[in-house]
Amino acid sequence: MDMRPASSSSTLLLVLALLLPFCANAASNVYIVYMGEKKHDDPAMVTASHHDTLASILGSKDEALKSIVYSYKHGFSGFAAKLTNFQVEELKKHPGVISVKPNTYHEVHTTRSWDFLGLNYDQPSGLLHKANYGEDVIVSIVDTGIWPESRSFDDSGYGPVPKRWKVGVKVRGADFSTVCQAGDASFNATSCNRKIIGARWYAKDVNLTALSSREHMSPRDANGHGTHAASTAAGVPVRGASRGSLGAGVARGGVPRARLSVYKACWFDNRGVGSCSDAGVLKAMDDAVGDGVDVLSLSLGGLTESHGSLHLVARGVTVVFSAGNWGPVPGTVLNAYPWVISVAAGTMDRSFPTEISLGNGEKLVGQSAYHDDVPAVSSNDFHSLAYAASCDQKALAEVNVTGKVAVCFSPLEAAASPPSNAVITAIAGLYVAKAKGMIFAQYNANQMDTVQLV
Repeated sequence: MDMRPASSSSTLLLVLALLLPFCANAASNVYIVYMGEKKHDDPAMVTASHHDTLASILGSKDEALKSIVYSYKHGFSGFAAKLTNFQVEELKKHPGVISVKPNTYHEVHTTRSWDFLGLNYDQPSGLLHKANYGEDVIVSIVDTGIWPESRSFDDSGYGPVPKRWKVGVKVRGADFSTVCQAGDASFNATSCNRKIIGARWYAKDVNLTALSSREHMSPRDANGHGTHAASTAAGVPVRGASRGSLGAGVARGGVPRARLSVYKACWFDNRGVGSCSDAGVLKAMDDAVGDGVDVLSLSLGGLTESHGSLHLVARGVTVVFSAGNWGPVPGTVLNAYPWVISVAAGTMDRSFPTEISLGNGEKLVGQSAYHDDVPAVSSNDFHSLAYAASCDQKALAEVNVTGKVAVCFSPLEAAASPPSNAVITAIAGLYVAKAKGMIFAQYNANQMDTVQLV
């Protein structure tokens, strides 16, 4: 009897068994697949081409639909998908694919900012007045969302939404439409207005178990960073703004008459950090250009996927990145792409001095957001000092600070990172140790004098 067909079947089964781990059981992660310029003007056709590309690797359209996370179809062509290492290598061979990179995460980065820069609100001959305060410019913010009830986003006196804006849904029967994506009970279509004309959120690639319990499945901001960024860029004037009565003044944005569209691609995690993924940020940027924004602002760490911003600039969108909160030391500027505007953190022209009274009568002056006008009148108002070599938690743990005021020096290496990071780390340890307070002494962070610039 000829046994060759049975032998061939056995061989085929063996091959399928060997391939099975690559197809069914292999671990998958989110990757960014970049395909360059769009081949179609119709966004639906661009997305269909992404499904076809994935199906050619995964074996069926159904598997492609299960795998894809986001389709980038307005500013450029590409997609984010859950892929195994084997599938990634196969996709790299596809003729329409330019690059395949793993999805990575980045962290997000005063009432006087614009006056400090010379953009005086009340100066008739000033640049802000000549630019009509940014009237009807559409500014998009990719960040942690927004708190729409803030007075910075009051739409009193605003007319209809610019006609070039993408048609969305009617709000409260008004004569305007918005692109206002609802979510959980914290945010719905009526949360938008003539000032906030757009709000979207992106959670398909987010590890929900790692989020803070305060987070919202909607465009609402649980972190505060996005609301801060939006009000800094385009908030309407709010008089009498202060932080605990310190720094009172008029809080306003750089273009207070502009419209806002917010894209929540950054999430407040259980570490207390605003975290943003390449996949979500690219989808937000892609939707922004499709919605019709004029300016796109991102205040977050350096993206590994720079092509998204390049395609937006090519389509006439002004892209503004933060250059980071680090320095001043070499190599700390982020988002230094030649086609975007990178905005650095600057030195403030004011401070909040606080007097520190010692038991021997000496007084030292530092800075603090805490202030107490009640003077110390007895020895009971003073607390013992506890000295630590450094403000990191390891050094503080070696000193008994319970009921005392800790005195510590910031580590020298902290000069390359935001001072607030070291302060927050120290405070966390001191809170657990039940300390009464902290005097944080920082070394001079200006190391540029030792660098020879050619």
